[in-house]
Amino acid sequence: MPTITAAAKTGSIGPDSPKMTSWDSYLAVATFLSSPEEFMGWFVGFVSLFSTNLVRPLRLALTSSNKNANKNSMLSVNGPKGTRREGKKFRQYAAALSTTIGPFAVGTVLAWTSPVLPMLEGENSRIPITADEGSWVGSLIAIGAIIGSIPAGKGADIFGRKPTIAALAVPFIISWAMIYFASTVWELYIARLIAGAVIGGVTATVPMYIGEIAESSIRGELGSYIQVKVTLGILYVYAIGPFVSYEGLAILCGIIPVIMFVLVILIAPETPTYLLRTGKRKEAERSLVLLRGHEYDIAGELEELQQQLEEEQKRSSNFKDLISSRATIRASIAVMGLLSFLSFSGINVLIFYAESIFKSSTSSISPQVSSIIIGILQVKFTFASALLVDKAGRRVLLLISDSVMAVCLGCLGYFFWLKEHNVDVSAFSLIPLISLGVYISTFSLGFGPIPGVMMGELFSPDVKGLALGVVCVIASLLEFVVVKMYQNLLDWFNHGVTFWIFAGFCILGTVFVWFLVPETKNKSLQEIQNELNGIKKPKNRNTNRSQQMETLTGPYNQKNAAIV
Repeated sequence: MPTITAAAKTGSIGPDSPKMTSWDSYLAVATFLSSPEEFMGWFVGFVSLFSTNLVRPLRLALTSSNKNANKNSMLSVNGPKGTRREGKKFRQYAAALSTTIGPFAVGTVLAWTSPVLPMLEGENSRIPITADEGSWVGSLIAIGAIIGSIPAGKGADIFGRKPTIAALAVPFIISWAMIYFASTVWELYIARLIAGAVIGGVTATVPMYIGEIAESSIRGELGSYIQVKVTLGILYVYAIGPFVSYEGLAILCGIIPVIMFVLVILIAPETPTYLLRTGKRKEAERSLVLLRGHEYDIAGELEELQQQLEEEQKRSSNFKDLISSRATIRASIAVMGLLSFLSFSGINVLIFYAESIFKSSTSSISPQVSSIIIGILQVKFTFASALLVDKAGRRVLLLISDSVMAVCLGCLGYFFWLKEHNVDVSAFSLIPLISLGVYISTFSLGFGPIPGVMMGELFSPDVKGLALGVVCVIASLLEFVVVKMYQNLLDWFNHGVTFWIFAGFCILGTVFVWFLVPETKNKSLQEIQNELNGIKKPKNRNTNRSQQMETLTGPYNQKNAAIV
C-alpha cells in the first residue's frame, strides 16, 4: 500500500506547498512499521474485510485509533453545501484490488498465445496448427470482446456492478476448461471467443466499478491497478508457460477466475451510485460508510450523488443520448481515440507474439528469458504509473508514453530492416530487447493503464454502461483488425516496415492526446461532466482549496499529515 501525505493525496497543492521527498516517504513507512498499534489496527481491518457484520472494535480498525490523527487526516474540501471530509482509503483499496483479479485473468488470456503458439505450431503438437490458424487463435478474443462488452455494461446497470463482475468468472472457467480438453483447432476458436467475451465484460464493468467507489484523490491510482493486474497476469503466463505442459498451463490459468469470484463476493460492496439509482438509499449510505470509514461525513457526497441522479432522470439512457449530449460526445471521442491508438500501437501483437519476435531477432538472450524480462518491466512501470497518475496527471503521462513508444518502435523497425536487407547486426543483438523493454515500460506508464482510468471517469453514470459497451465494441473490432493483419503485414512488408507502421500510429496518438484528451486529475465526476459540457467552475474554488491545503500542509503541520 503506497504511503502518501494528506497534501499529496489532495493533488491541489499550491505553488509554495512542500513536496514529498524520498526521505519523507521513508520516514512515513518507518513510522507505520514501528507502530504496533497501527499495524494491529490494519491487520484486524484486513481480517474484517471478510465479514461486514463484525462488532464495532473490528470496524474501528479501518480508521485511525488516534483521534488527533483523525482530525488531521481528513482534509476538508468544498462540497455542494458546506464541507465534507475525505474518508479512509483502506476499504477502497481492498474493493478495487478484489475486482481487479478480473483484469489479472485477462492478462493470462492475452499472454497465453506467447508460449502456447510455438508449442501448437511445433512438430510434436497435440493440436497441429498453421501460422494462419495461429493468427485466428490470437485475434478471435477481440471478436469475443464485442459479444461480451455491451451485455455486461447493460447487465451492470440492471443487476448491479458487483454481481455482474462476479458472474464473469463463470465463462472464464468454461473457456479454460475447453482449452484443456480441446482436440481440434475449432475448439480453441470457440474457447478463445468465450474468453474474449469475458474480456469485453471486464473492460466494460471494472473501470465503471472503481470510478464509482473511489474518491477523486485516489481514483486515478485505483483505476491504474486495472492495468497493473493485467500486466501481472501477463508476467504470470510468461514466467510459468515455458516450464509447464499445455494442460498444466490451462489449469494454472483456470484457477484465477475462481479466486476472482470468491474475492468479489466476500470483499467488494455494491457502488453507492448504483444503489442510489435503484432507490436503495439506506444501502447506499451503508456502502459509503463501509468504503469511507465510520468517521466520514457522508452527507455531502450523498447530496452530490443525488444531484447527479436528478440530472439523469431528466434524460433517458439510450443510444440517442450518446449522440445528443455534448459531454458524452466529447467523452466518447476521447476514450475511443485512446483505445484506438492503444490498439494501433501494436501492444497486443507484441504481447501475443513476444517469443516469436525475439526468436526472429536472433538475440543472444533466449526468447523465453527476454519475454520474462519484458513482463517484469511491464509490471514495475505499470505500478509506477499507479503511483504517479494522481500526481503527474493523465495527459502528461500519455504524451510521454506515446512519443517514446514511437521512437522505440522506430528503432526496432530499423534493426529488422537492416537484418532483412542482409546487413550484419550481430553487434546490435540487444537492440530488440532494449527497444521493446523501453517500449513496454513507457507504455505501462501511460497508454497502458490510463485509458482504463479515463473510461471510468469521463462518462456520466446514466450512460456509462451503454457508452462503455459501444466504445468497447468499436475498440475490439480495431484490435481484431490489428492482431489478425499482423501476419499479413509480415508477409507483405516483413518486420521492419510493420513496426514502422505501428510507430506512425504512436505519433498520431501523441497529437490526438495533445488536442482532444482532457485532464481529469483530482476532479470529481461532476466537475469532469461540467468541463465536458463547457461549464466553467467558479474561479474562487481552487483558491479557497489551495488556501485550506497550505494551512494543513505547511511546514509546521506536515508532521501531522496522515499515513493511510
